[in-house]
Amino acid sequence: MFDGREIVQFPEASVRALGDENLQAALRLLGEGFQARRTDAVERFSEFEDARDAAVDAKTRTLRRLHQHLENFEARCQEQGGVVHWAETPADARQIVLELLTSRGVRVLSKGKTMVAEEIGLNGFLEKHDIEVVETDLGEYIIQLAEEVPSHIIAPAIHKTMPQVVELFRQHHDQHKAEPFPRHTPADLVAEARAVLRRRFLEADAGLTGANFLVAETGSSVIVTNEGNGDLTQTLPRLHIVLATIEKVVPTLADGAAILRVLARSATGQDMSAYTTISTGPRRSTDIDGPSEYHVVLLDNGRSSLLGTPAEEVLRCIRCGACMNHCPVYGAVGGHAYGWVYPGPIGAALTPALLGVEAARHLPNASSLCGRCEEVCPMRIPLPKIFRYWRAKEHEARLNTVRARLALALWGWLAAHPRLYRLGTGAAMWILSRLAGRSRRYRNLVLANGWTRSRDFPAPAGRTFLNSWNRRS
Repeated sequence: MFDGREIVQFPEASVRALGDENLQAALRLLGEGFQARRTDAVERFSEFEDARDAAVDAKTRTLRRLHQHLENFEARCQEQGGVVHWAETPADARQIVLELLTSRGVRVLSKGKTMVAEEIGLNGFLEKHDIEVVETDLGEYIIQLAEEVPSHIIAPAIHKTMPQVVELFRQHHDQHKAEPFPRHTPADLVAEARAVLRRRFLEADAGLTGANFLVAETGSSVIVTNEGNGDLTQTLPRLHIVLATIEKVVPTLADGAAILRVLARSATGQDMSAYTTISTGPRRSTDIDGPSEYHVVLLDNGRSSLLGTPAEEVLRCIRCGACMNHCPVYGAVGGHAYGWVYPGPIGAALTPALLGVEAARHLPNASSLCGRCEEVCPMRIPLPKIFRYWRAKEHEARLNTVRARLALALWGWLAAHPRLYRLGTGAAMWILSRLAGRSRRYRNLVLANGWTRSRDFPAPAGRTFLNSWNRRS
């Protein structure tokens, strides 16, 4: 169980998000950016569906023998001069990282992008122990200046508009420079961040990265980036720490390559990310650069308990963000409304496993079950099925409201009496269709006022699905 940052409740947070004009302006870029680029990338790659199947197969085979692949990874990593540390809980992982840093006198840590560090609350923990953490991914750097948390897996500052970023840079950068930076275009902001961060890379005593995957046959960690910050983070300092979760391991480099074929296309619409970096152990005598120490911290945090359960397939996730890029709910409220580390559909599927159903029960309900997330997921994770699994767990634990339980009980009783079900639903459709009038929409509707507060409710067609199906048969 996570013992750091508490989850924010989705119902209250989503209402605030819908009223945030800056957020709504930023979220409109989802369709213009990520969705369109993924569509183009998939259309250019005629073998995309076959590549999906190969990637799914690689992860599924791995999960069936996960313990064996993890043991192989540890053995190969140690053969290459690396050290593997096992962490059952977030507290274990934090303590391992802290001891690695303090025992070596580290005072400045450069950090590549890693959602696992967010999961364990690493930054705040290290700062309490007088270790400065410098985020080097541009999006992560922006939200670090804003003292916020990521709102997206691959675009952590997607909720920020350009004027907001300009103001953040003005507050934090101009005080260290005689002449203000030019800030007329996005390219100006990127150049400014690069100039500021380049000095921080050189000051860092240690570097910490995540891992897109770990390769058991070679003991390697692999990261993909578009900025090159990950390479500087893991090659310039004397100590490189990889922070990853146990499901990131794959048996072979070929399995990793299968994942790479769908990762960037699903995430950013690129054929490949600009940088794909494989790290295997510390610097050798013949290497021109690299760290003198290489450590891998492997975190479980409840993931092993998912094996063999209906939610196991969530462990195939490769953190591409495609599900949230195409989710109508995420597109309306953004990532912070989900209240914890992993937003969007993948957060709704994973967070109840990590925090417990009671703490995260609202998230699986923050979905219309339209299935768009499953449709675009490169790993074919059946996210709506997993939402229904967590909803069932919520109902079994009697965590949902009395009204919800009564409604489900009524529906269950009607479903067990087909004639009454057809009669009742048919009458309801007929009445609701005619009460809507010519507009065919409801501005206010009892039992659906959460919907009609912000939008109209479309009237039903006047007949049920069974009626329509029977007419076609």
